[in-house]
Amino acid sequence: LMVVRKNCLRRALSASIQRRKLMPQTPSPLTPPTFPLLRIDVKRQILELFGEHGIEDLYPVSTSKFGLGFEEGSFRTPTGKFRIAEKIGENAPSGMIFRSRVATGTISPQGGDDDLVLSRILWLDGLEPENANTRERYIYIHGTNQEHLVGTPASHGCIRLKNVDMIDLFERVSAGTAIEIIG
Repeated sequence: LMVVRKNCLRRALSASIQRRKLMPQTPSPLTPPTFPLLRIDVKRQILELFGEHGIEDLYPVSTSKFGLGFEEGSFRTPTGKFRIAEKIGENAPSGMIFRSRVATGTISPQGGDDDLVLSRILWLDGLEPENANTRERYIYIHGTNQEHLVGTPASHGCIRLKNVDMIDLFERVSAGTAIEIIG
């Protein structure tokens, strides 16, 4: 009788294990996030850098002067969940002008009407259906020649930081870092 019970228990346990192997494995909602994390609060014009113990740093930003949106050519800042697809400009001097993600060799003075991409680039990749075109729209986090406008919506869709902040942030994140942009 004891042998029969053990065999039944083994078969039941084996069947249970087989069913688990066939079931799709989904991450637990309790899975801890990977740090660092970035959150950009458009209303407050702030980028928050989160580490394992909470907010590690705050950076003032400038998002789009045209508001929020996802449409190609709208010059609006997209919202939702993103990741850093690519980091560009490591070791470039502060104020280096980038055109099409390539350093030009020219350092920009502050000011002027142009919306220049300076110092470093974090190229964003949208992770949700509505923001999936973010990379094709060339939405970046980058340094700016208009630091006097940081803290107000003034960009053409990207997220601008002061150059010293951009260089600091660049060193603290990696490709794949999660980002959330909230309105």
